[in-house]
Amino acid sequence: MSLPPLDLDLLQQWVGRSETRDDLIHVAAVNAMAATLDKEQNLTAGNPLPLLWHWLFFWAVSPASGIGPDGHPKRGGFLPPVELPRRMWAGGRLKFDSDLPVASEAKRVSRIKAIDVKAGNSGRLAFVTVVHEIGTHGKVAIYEEHDIVYRDNPQPGTAPAAAKAAPIDADWSRTITPDPVLLFRYSALTFNGHRIHYDRSYTTDVEGYPGLIVHGPLIATMLMELLCAQVPQQRVREFSFRAVSPTFDTDTFSVNGKLSADGHEAQLWAANARGELTMQATAVLG
Repeated sequence: MSLPPLDLDLLQQWVGRSETRDDLIHVAAVNAMAATLDKEQNLTAGNPLPLLWHWLFFWAVSPASGIGPDGHPKRGGFLPPVELPRRMWAGGRLKFDSDLPVASEAKRVSRIKAIDVKAGNSGRLAFVTVVHEIGTHGKVAIYEEHDIVYRDNPQPGTAPAAAKAAPIDADWSRTITPDPVLLFRYSALTFNGHRIHYDRSYTTDVEGYPGLIVHGPLIATMLMELLCAQVPQQRVREFSFRAVSPTFDTDTFSVNGKLSADGHEAQLWAANARGELTMQATAVLG
């Protein structure tokens, strides 16, 4: 059965919409994130916020009555009313111009940059790109383009996309054992109610996945943590990442990386236990 096309004209009315959020880069939240990543909890006021940890802040807070069946806020506010059941953080591109100090008051200005719809082998798709400018005292420290993809639930008889093999030439690698506590803690720290990260029956019975899904931004953060541990004297200027396939809590996965010959760029990737690529990223150093 063919599905009706999405109303692109309606969705395009959201392009250009903006919102502003203020937040405190709270010491307790930062150290709770350190604990979640099994790191020492010794960040204090004035320390630079580790890269990508800004995702802990600027929550979208909706009342219980404003939550949709997937645990996200109902659509049609700042984000467009895309009538597709699955929503995923598909990737993004970031530039880091300066640090965000822990305990500082920060501002995030967000804008809907682009919306597109497509028909894929697995059904209808909608892509939304959101621009965020994050900073303190009127100065932008982080520029981010955040890609969100919405999709249909799988249709009966639809074959899964072919897996892509991950590179095997990593300079550095770390194996991660995900568990429900890790996923719950990250969901709590980011105030992310998306049920695919903690509600196993919903995830398997409604959305048809084999297990809980590890958050895309959490995997990207782990890639960044791996990189920063390996090149602590280098400054990351830019970072881009793209989710290739979901990572589930049913097995281990790895985060991996290698440095270019000139030392100015790093290729990073995540792979599942079968060696299949689940996320790829590039970091520019300097």
